[in-house]
Amino acid sequence: MAAARASRAGPMIRALGAFLSSMTLLKRKSIEAVASRRPARGSRESSRHPAGRDAGEKRMTPRFAPVTFSEMDGVRYLHFGTEWVQGAMRLRKPDAIELEYAQQMMAWLLFLSPASAGFHVAQLGLGAAALTKFCHRHFARAKVTAVELNPAVIVAGRSMFGLREDDARLTVREQDAWDYVMDGAQTAAIDALQVDLYDATARGPVLDTTAFYRACRRVLKAPGVMTINLFGDHDSFPKNIERICDAFDNRVLVFPEVHDGNIIALAFNGPAIDVSWETLEARAAVIETSTTLPARDWVRKLRAANARQEGRLVI
Repeated sequence: MAAARASRAGPMIRALGAFLSSMTLLKRKSIEAVASRRPARGSRESSRHPAGRDAGEKRMTPRFAPVTFSEMDGVRYLHFGTEWVQGAMRLRKPDAIELEYAQQMMAWLLFLSPASAGFHVAQLGLGAAALTKFCHRHFARAKVTAVELNPAVIVAGRSMFGLREDDARLTVREQDAWDYVMDGAQTAAIDALQVDLYDATARGPVLDTTAFYRACRRVLKAPGVMTINLFGDHDSFPKNIERICDAFDNRVLVFPEVHDGNIIALAFNGPAIDVSWETLEARAAVIETSTTLPARDWVRKLRAANARQEGRLVI
């Protein structure tokens, strides 16, 4: 169905694609479409929020960036009014994950099995719906939830990127990611949390406080894994890594930067992990066979980044 829609993209999309084809699109960030939403000092009371110092932060009124599209070399791109690519879909493979950093967002598969009973994977920030579609297609026993604040992004996902309507396993929520993780009903409800929250100004994640990352940890089961997209060549990167490490007791792994500037981090909740690299490599081979994701490359990169742990990964 998505491929059929692609053939009717229309002259406006083709024109924008021609314009963008003259540019070098290097920095690709799949982001929540919020032009300016930053946590500030203060509080907002809610009976659903857990108690404590992380329970509230004053939120600014959202201002949404325009949702635009382009196509080039058989790939449809999502933009928020700029040349920056916020998500992508190969028209011949609408349920595949096109961008390398987005593929690495699936690295929780090395540590968790989506075939487990009651497995729940959630995305904060829909973008072009690549992660949501992939999880819904490949993990038949898993519940998939996507949280996106901008209704136009949800419409774009369904009309331009082949996102299916909600069903018994798929739920797309028009909601602020902050409100979602601060809702006490979500405590210990999620196995894998994928966080990809940027604004159109590319100033770093729009939710980047220690309080937010602690809330992300609270919604995870034990064991549970958060993967998060960070922008490596931005000054927001070191402070975000520091805050994630603080929230997750330093149980954080970081992939090397991909060519387009993104860096994916994994943060762990629950029992300590002590696993041989050989076991991870075997698991990666299974993942590649079942999903075609480059999981063995993930293991190679994580092993290179943790060279002091020669025989086993302990975290």
